[in-house]
Amino acid sequence: MVNQFVRDLKREFSDYNKTVLMKDLLSGLTVAAVALPLALAFGVASGADAASGLVTAIFGGIIIGLLGGASFQISGPTGTMVAILIPISVRYGVEAVLVVTLISGVTLLIAALLKVGRIVAIIPSAVLTGFTAGISILIAFSQVDNFFGTTSSGDTVIQKFNSYIQNGFHIQWQPLFFGLLVIAIILMWPKKWGAKVPATLVAIIITLIINIVGPFDVAEVGEIPRSLILEKRLNFSALRLEIIKTFIVPGISVAALVMIESLLSGAAGSKMTKERFNGDRQLVAQGIGNIILPFVGGVPAAAAIARSSVAIKSGSKTRITGVVHSLALLASMFLLSPMMGRIPLSALAGVLMVTAWRMNDWESAVSFFKNRFKGPIGKYIVTMIATVVFDLTAAILIGIALSMVIFVVTSSSIEITVANIDQRHESGKNITEKMSKVKLVYVTGQLFFGSQDQLLTTIESIEGAEVIILSVRGVPSIDHSAMLVLENLYRDLSKKGVKLLFSGLQPMVKSRFYRAGFDKVVGENAIFNNAVEAIDSLVQG
Repeated sequence: MVNQFVRDLKREFSDYNKTVLMKDLLSGLTVAAVALPLALAFGVASGADAASGLVTAIFGGIIIGLLGGASFQISGPTGTMVAILIPISVRYGVEAVLVVTLISGVTLLIAALLKVGRIVAIIPSAVLTGFTAGISILIAFSQVDNFFGTTSSGDTVIQKFNSYIQNGFHIQWQPLFFGLLVIAIILMWPKKWGAKVPATLVAIIITLIINIVGPFDVAEVGEIPRSLILEKRLNFSALRLEIIKTFIVPGISVAALVMIESLLSGAAGSKMTKERFNGDRQLVAQGIGNIILPFVGGVPAAAAIARSSVAIKSGSKTRITGVVHSLALLASMFLLSPMMGRIPLSALAGVLMVTAWRMNDWESAVSFFKNRFKGPIGKYIVTMIATVVFDLTAAILIGIALSMVIFVVTSSSIEITVANIDQRHESGKNITEKMSKVKLVYVTGQLFFGSQDQLLTTIESIEGAEVIILSVRGVPSIDHSAMLVLENLYRDLSKKGVKLLFSGLQPMVKSRFYRAGFDKVVGENAIFNNAVEAIDSLVQG
């Protein structure tokens, strides 16, 4: 992996010059403008503070960016982590969030070594879409208090609902004003302007100025220390065995989210740039980054699709873009921290509300319902509800389990046609009256434990046949369970004096037949390339 990394770096920087450097500098500054409000918002939303979000973006952009599996990926705090981290922060404090970050980093390194990242490719798109929708609901709900200036107890959606019902939903109009203003600016900001100045940055600047000028009584971000190593950081003394055991499950859940988001981001960026993406190396980089981050006060970091796409669209050529983005954030931390501390929390909540809305894959979701795809609709709804009600790892597992059940159910239905041999068959014209009791059984579909009973029932219901030709030309594969059923069926029919012939075996089915020794059970003279050959054998016999 190291040798390949060195070769990739040489290729990436082989034609590096002043022109390329300028493109990296400009794209890095553009990404920083997009990342600044998001880093502040996600830091607060993760149960830490704005400074923690900035530190995560700074270190993530440098460490993970330089070691990552592609030149275009920009890492930092993302919204997907909020759903896991907020409840942990509320219940156990910021130190617990840092422990979870460390565990996620170790888990990612292990996943990279085991090449577990490839499992993301088998997660159905409907599950990912439902999962994303559920996360967006959790993000939006986590910001309700900041957005409306109200208060609630509990750390889940259901608990918050009950809190509002019991204690009332008391809206504070000043925080709501800033939240709505941010949303309005982001939505109304012209796209052609947004290519040069991000709407989120404009919205935050405007709300900051209004808050400073006017006499508003709203919760603010608060003091942002001018330090890369925060006071609230993980210490080795806190890593006791009982604490690690407590947070190992959420740590694995965060690692799964980082893995999914980073690999999907890499795949999307690879399509945009035509650059090869190394998923295993990206997971190593994410693992190393997330191991280091808690010791400087950072929260979990993932490669963000939004920031990576901004980098690509703004002309990024190498991973220097990520470094420039981090240095720009570092400069803002030291130069603008007093100003950033005055940003209303409800303004950041507005940014997250828009982010939650936009992170949904609305096109896919609408397609499921518009075209009435029952399977995808079921996966989408179940995964979304499970994400909101249960933890995120359980949601993914439930979605995959449902997909497997749906696959088994839909694949269990095979098409079976029973036909006679008559004058329409060229070879059938010469069959004697004695041998005319021949039935052709055509099977189309997967033959496995879910569909074997349908085949068995059909053949057993055939009456008066002396020969049954089973044509499996339409069967691409067969499992061991179905093979056993065929073997038992062959023996039972033989006892009844009924000859069972097989024709049209596809390569995978034929391989399974011979590996299982089925050819020795039925004999080579019972297996034919096609139904015509089988019929001819009867004529000649």
